[in-house]
Amino acid sequence: MKTMKLGKTGIDISRIGLGTWSIGGGSAWGGDHNLQTVVDTIREAPRAGVNLIDTAPGYNFGNSEKILGKALEGMNRKDVVIITKCGVTWDQEMKGDLFNVVNDIQLYKNLNSDSIKKEIKESLERMGIEYVDVYMTHWQSVKGSKYYVPIEKTMDVLNDLKAQGKIKAIGAANVDIHQIKEYVKYGELDIVQAKYSILDRGIEKEIIPCCKENRITLQAYSPLEMGLLSGMLPRDYKPVGAQIPKKWFQPENMQAAMDMMDKWKPLCEKYHCTIANLALAWVLAQGDFINLLSGSTTVEQIKENVKSTEINLSDGDIKYMRQLAEEIDKMFVRI
Repeated sequence: MKTMKLGKTGIDISRIGLGTWSIGGGSAWGGDHNLQTVVDTIREAPRAGVNLIDTAPGYNFGNSEKILGKALEGMNRKDVVIITKCGVTWDQEMKGDLFNVVNDIQLYKNLNSDSIKKEIKESLERMGIEYVDVYMTHWQSVKGSKYYVPIEKTMDVLNDLKAQGKIKAIGAANVDIHQIKEYVKYGELDIVQAKYSILDRGIEKEIIPCCKENRITLQAYSPLEMGLLSGMLPRDYKPVGAQIPKKWFQPENMQAAMDMMDKWKPLCEKYHCTIANLALAWVLAQGDFINLLSGSTTVEQIKENVKSTEINLSDGDIKYMRQLAEEIDKMFVRI
């Protein structure tokens, strides 16, 4: 597995990280997975060359972190680089901006100092570890809200946690260009997590150039669009759970994406790979500072995704794949 540096930290990370939202199970994924299967998946990741593992308290109310903690009982902590997050909480006493409702439980966006300190304590306890390598704000405060917390204040508490040794590096997810610049102003920002796939290229105009200029690792999540770009879904597929409201799972959009993937098949033959391999390889080809998260719930899926790092797409094929995606953009795509 090819590696890269995490921002300016000097920490070596695999170019593909294991995303554990789906491993956490719950209603967003149609139920829970077999515990031993997902524990084995996490434990196998470093042996397959994947040392970066991403989780969050908001993934099924801490269950993803608990499963990771169970897996870590049989692992060397130094073999993995762990990302977890703050800013999404279901604490009904320490409320924030309304975020989402899951299983009739209200989730909030909350980045105040007390909430972050409580979250890191609970995350460390769930995982049974003394520190996390990257602590990332999951969703950002809403300007104008009575719960709004300026990034300067958020960075104050994150920098303090870093000084205490509870976190090694700071990251931010779901940010706009102005927010990234604010984070950089008040401390060291080493990684930005953003949605990015060949179908969703919205961050290319401002965020990707900013990350490159500031030596910030750009970590792409949902590079397979929640499984759509795996190439494994039938034409009559019915989305489930968290897929249902997503743009690319609307009927017309899904069919257009499948038409695009049909045109990739000669490339699969050329590179001796799968549709999913191509989708991941395309993202990685956009820059050596780009990392990607891929949700795997089995050992076989991890090993299959790792193959994507070994594919060297030609400039012509990278351009061709982009052109096919741009053709979809020109169509009427319902959001």
